[in-house]
Amino acid sequence: MADTEPPLAPPGVDPIWSALLRHRDQGGAAPLPADPLTALFAPVLAPPAAADGCLVLGRLAQTLDGRIATASGSSQWIGGEGDLLHTHRLRALCDAVVVGAGTVKHDDPRLTTRNCPGPSPTRVVLDTDRRLGPDYGVFTAGGPPTLLVCAEDAQGPDRHGAATVLRAPRSAIGGLDICALLPLLAARGLKRLFVEGGGLTVSRFLAAGCLDRLHVTVAPVLLGSGIPAFTLPEAARIADGLRFDWELHRLGRDVLFDIALHRARPGVCQ
Repeated sequence: MADTEPPLAPPGVDPIWSALLRHRDQGGAAPLPADPLTALFAPVLAPPAAADGCLVLGRLAQTLDGRIATASGSSQWIGGEGDLLHTHRLRALCDAVVVGAGTVKHDDPRLTTRNCPGPSPTRVVLDTDRRLGPDYGVFTAGGPPTLLVCAEDAQGPDRHGAATVLRAPRSAIGGLDICALLPLLAARGLKRLFVEGGGLTVSRFLAAGCLDRLHVTVAPVLLGSGIPAFTLPEAARIADGLRFDWELHRLGRDVLFDIALHRARPGVCQ
């Protein structure tokens, strides 16, 4: 008789998290038990609904007064241990983790899942004009695959350290054309995308109408100055902003806002 029982989770591994990983690996065929963890992560594992074939989730951790870093760029760590675990779990559930050049320059992140069970995603670094050198950790051999995304007219070879170079169109308003980039990533099998930061990169995806969901962690910290979480065109009226529904989840002492955007754009970006 065939074994119809799901495999047991390794000792010390949350069985609900193991079920989510099986659901990911089996393309949504594995059943998910009712649980707060399932309610939080199941939408991330939903089939993409957009024509470009991608499901895109943006993510930021901010202080109570809306800062993601000090004025000097220091951002480690705004959120607590629960927020860090949440970030690593999102990496494990997604095909690719996307960051901007500024995040690589300031933090030199590894972008792996070292804090939780699950596969490390492909790392996608957006560097329009190829200003980053090849000595950052994401461009060295030995880790998960890395794509360096630059503008089509940016000079340089097709390799950047150990990373593969992917060329994408420029946006008319600066940076890369996010709407044109998504089908290029989907063609490489990178369809579930986790835009981890920084604030400018997440804001560009939001302004382009390319976010399906947004996770914002608010930590019990006040800075009074520093780098704002979102950077968008100036709004003249409250109505020019973007209103939405959200679900709240506790991450230790932090609060996570889970926002279903469905590719909506702020009024100031129309």
